[in-house]
Amino acid sequence: MSRPRIADLFCGAGGAGMGLHRAGFEVVGYDIEPQPNYPFEFHQEDALDVDLSSFDAVWASPPCQAFSQAVKKVNRERRPNLIPATRNLITDADLPYVIENVPTAREHLIEPVQLCGSAFGLPIRRHRIFESNVWLWSGQCSHEEYPRIYPPAWNRTTPLRVLSISGGYQQRPASVDEHRAAMGVDWDMTIPELSEAIPPAYSEYLGVRLLAALTESAAHG
Repeated sequence: MSRPRIADLFCGAGGAGMGLHRAGFEVVGYDIEPQPNYPFEFHQEDALDVDLSSFDAVWASPPCQAFSQAVKKVNRERRPNLIPATRNLITDADLPYVIENVPTAREHLIEPVQLCGSAFGLPIRRHRIFESNVWLWSGQCSHEEYPRIYPPAWNRTTPLRVLSISGGYQQRPASVDEHRAAMGVDWDMTIPELSEAIPPAYSEYLGVRLLAALTESAAHG
């Protein structure tokens, strides 16, 4: 049985794409930059120029630098907000979709839900928000049960992992393998790529809902 096809726009190294694959989609990634670690079919082109006519659904992660607290304010103001153009592209195609971004972009997304790594048993608090034209559910944070050991996204040069040692805490540099494990990533990804990715658990969780919406739509004709 063939899988529904989903376009993964602004795909990066495939954090979202892997979750969508695990949810049951055939994933095709698009990014203006080369992505040698992307684990599925990939096309290097401007995501806003993609022909969506052969797809069943769309996932889009437009750049977050215009909103990210990790970017200095003067540099944020120079970055374009691509969310409106992304939404226009997708709504013109009339497909089920998800648009993902950082919480500080909330005013630019329509009724977004929020997810956190701790809701999936991951030791990270990478909050991300998601707009969709299908009904999505937020995940409940569990910060106390799953304390953060993964560093903030902007701490690339000296990433720290906090470990409980004999009742105390120790800080030490984390290896790239530990970063990948914290994110639930089991393929090659560099630390800079990891810092810009979402855990696949997020898109798998939402991808299941997208897939259900497609099934419901087909059942009603």
